[in-house]
Amino acid sequence: MALAAFALATGAAIVPGERGPGSPEPASAAPGKAKEKPTKAERRRQRLRKMRRANRRQKRPNVIVVMTDDQNESMQGLDATVRLLGGRGTTFTNSYVSFPLCCPSRATFLTGQYSHNHGVVSTELPNGYGALDHTNTLPVWLRSSGYRTAMVGKYLNGYGIEDGIPEPVPDAREIPPGWSEWYALTEGRDQRRYSYKLNENGRIRHYKRRPRDYVTDVLASKAIAFIKRRAPRAKPFFLWFTPTAPHGEAGVTPDSGRDPTPAPRHLGRYASVPPPRPPNFNEADVSDKPNEVRERPLLTDEDIADIDRRHFGRLESLLAVDEAVQRIVGQVRKGGDKRKTYIFFTSDNGVLLGSHRLVFKNFMYEEALRVPLIVRGPKFPAGVNRTQPVTNVDLAPTIAELAKVAPGLAVDGRSLLPVARDPAYGAERDLLFESEVHGGSAGIRSGRWVYLDGNDDGVELYDLVEDPFELDSLHASPGHAAIRNQLAARLAQIRNCAGTSCP
Repeated sequence: MALAAFALATGAAIVPGERGPGSPEPASAAPGKAKEKPTKAERRRQRLRKMRRANRRQKRPNVIVVMTDDQNESMQGLDATVRLLGGRGTTFTNSYVSFPLCCPSRATFLTGQYSHNHGVVSTELPNGYGALDHTNTLPVWLRSSGYRTAMVGKYLNGYGIEDGIPEPVPDAREIPPGWSEWYALTEGRDQRRYSYKLNENGRIRHYKRRPRDYVTDVLASKAIAFIKRRAPRAKPFFLWFTPTAPHGEAGVTPDSGRDPTPAPRHLGRYASVPPPRPPNFNEADVSDKPNEVRERPLLTDEDIADIDRRHFGRLESLLAVDEAVQRIVGQVRKGGDKRKTYIFFTSDNGVLLGSHRLVFKNFMYEEALRVPLIVRGPKFPAGVNRTQPVTNVDLAPTIAELAKVAPGLAVDGRSLLPVARDPAYGAERDLLFESEVHGGSAGIRSGRWVYLDGNDDGVELYDLVEDPFELDSLHASPGHAAIRNQLAARLAQIRNCAGTSCP
């Protein structure tokens, strides 16, 4: 029966495009015509959905460490970092580095060992970069257990520099063991804000002096791209992001207004804020200090003007770091990894800007030793402070515990997880300090007391409760002989500690 006749006989309506009873099945496609392929955007979305389904099976956490260069404990200028990490994580208000100098401090981060054990005691070759056993470090432990790892920024002093030392000389294209991806400032240009070189996975790329080449922004983009690639995947990742701010800039002329140069958008942001003048700034009486300090003249007006331009440059350069942290947190959230990622924020050491007449680091005074430390992640309470003394020797053991990997060497530090859980845990802990000043010196922080042994250049003793700026050393006070002797004995006990014998 024809369709029209069937409709008239039954009263059924004919709907355009519908098949009537008995009509043959339509062909799925015209003969010889291929099925339409998904677009590039559709294929990308399909891959992303697949990766995110796999990502739900991720068992171990991601770890991101943001380590600035020469930042004191102050978080001024880092409002977003304080809000996003401190407000959602744990702030350690008594955080120290064991050796207040870039290269030894970074080697300590990579090993969880004091300098007298890992062997890096200087920023100069061969006792800097060349002294570290790069085959047994935190990234090696992590990568061998399945982590994807990336280093973005400044590595150790001496990396990529030929310095007249015996063969083998450092290679500007070298990638140390343990790193899946590598974006390191190289060829001695790590303290330039423009016109620097990056080793990008074995390929050297020269960045110019355009505004878009500002080093913190470029490094941040590399870090973001790594997170974007890795976050949706099931395998965990480790990122060490090491911007060079707020370290002084190489090649800055004395007439420049800032050292270091901030990003153009941040220049002048703090111009109206008076520079700090703590009680120990340009200290008038240093007769209780070691010879190396006593021999320093009072700072001149020119010295103070230079310190001030450094102060403003440092503050303004950190604003780009603050923006980078905000971008990192945002990318982690986009990748769906917010609840399985730990973010550490810290620095390799502080710096003295006029305290005790000094303009450097390496000295074992509070300004050089104290650094910020904030950790955000599932096992760190949100929005709390912990006042127990901690040190950068603790970072590698903490990350190893979070990642469920066994360190390949005997670490000297201890995990921060018990400290984060319990505000009383470790409150009585002693901290060991080391320095190459005075031909190799050491110190100890014990409760309210700090005792510094300058080798052949004398000792110092300070009560940090009564004298937080270390103005008056009590080492010669008869009334403090007992505590001085007690601390001297304790320092002798731990000075060459290793592994579990360390405090």
